[in-house]
Amino acid sequence: MTPQKSEVKSRIGKNFDGYQSFKYLIPGKHYKPYQLPQSEKYRQTEKIKLREDQERIFETVLKSYPIVSLRDHGFVVPKNQEDIIPYCRQLHTAYDYKGLALSGVDVLFENFMDGISILTSSNGLKWDDVILTLGIRYCDIAKQNTVFIAKDYQDLLDAKKTNRIAILPSLEAASILENEVDRVDVLYGFGIRCMGITYNEANTLGSGLIEKSDSGLTKFGHRVVERMNRLGMVIDISHCGDQTSLDVIEASEAPVFITHAGARAVWNSPRMKSDEVLKACADKGGIIGVCAAPNTTLSSKNPNEHTIEAVMEHLEYLIELVGVDHVGLGPDTFFGDHVGLQHAFDDMLSLSESHGENYEESSYVKGLENPTEAMKNMMKWMITRDYNIQDIQKIIGGNALRVLEEILPFCD
Repeated sequence: MTPQKSEVKSRIGKNFDGYQSFKYLIPGKHYKPYQLPQSEKYRQTEKIKLREDQERIFETVLKSYPIVSLRDHGFVVPKNQEDIIPYCRQLHTAYDYKGLALSGVDVLFENFMDGISILTSSNGLKWDDVILTLGIRYCDIAKQNTVFIAKDYQDLLDAKKTNRIAILPSLEAASILENEVDRVDVLYGFGIRCMGITYNEANTLGSGLIEKSDSGLTKFGHRVVERMNRLGMVIDISHCGDQTSLDVIEASEAPVFITHAGARAVWNSPRMKSDEVLKACADKGGIIGVCAAPNTTLSSKNPNEHTIEAVMEHLEYLIELVGVDHVGLGPDTFFGDHVGLQHAFDDMLSLSESHGENYEESSYVKGLENPTEAMKNMMKWMITRDYNIQDIQKIIGGNALRVLEEILPFCD
């Protein structure tokens, strides 16, 4: 066992042997390297201090219960703002295996940043771009032992047992289908097990959350929902407009996920979900993951600072609204300058429109800056608020796994 592997495994129980992205290639010869932020710096965030008895509870939860992030990323943003676009125009973008190993997460819904894949198109969300991105990331993953691609429900259960992280391949939106329903099958064959219906703007399936007029799920969208149900693919409505969300929930035979969002009653922006949508999702048996991407889950109590307190206000509101059995965590963090990436792709993805108005931009979420600390700090926050272990277990993964067991057995 190498020193690096011993160091990481002794702290959080995950396999890590020091592997870095594309270690089998020569930078400068096989791909263009870009300066990345120092890992020691970009993994730092505010620590939540626990009493000794609380620390014992935290260690017990971390060791004993499956931890599921409904949305996070191993993606690393380059250090310099001007490098972001050219960096994303090549196949070889860095993935932080050590940062994920230190996160404590067992199951990760990961979309490999498909929304900003601009290999063949400057507008992104294109079929060729997504397939190329999946292929190169799968190749890199095949060279290491920290994470693995999950194909079915049993793989999710095996993650903690084998000291690894099960990645559930996901897509941000189904825009790449265009009008080809059989592409759903092709994506399933490529390992995709969760897919969003729309991103912020409308596509052939329905309306995104920034559209002024939401006419709901299209006829083609109904066909896609039916095909995803048949295959056993998780349906995600995180970025759908309200009517499209309600139509998807009604059309789907299986429960629907909102993997990363928040409550509009806490922060009034298009990116948040209305009570009507949240209740409908829960009534159908679905799960709502609380997002922590900068400038999304703010709170009207303090619109000028995005902190873990604001994010967890959304969690507590959701628990009160739909019950603890329908809530999970989907921080949607990655490594490096999250807001810098938002600025670089704002026009392409309509990000500022989705965030709403009348707030002062935060450069990061205090206490939830990246995947290394996000899930752990959310767990610690609940412990300091005297959540019982049973409820914590449900929120950090139990609820998601219960519903995934309903959906994913069709993979076999």
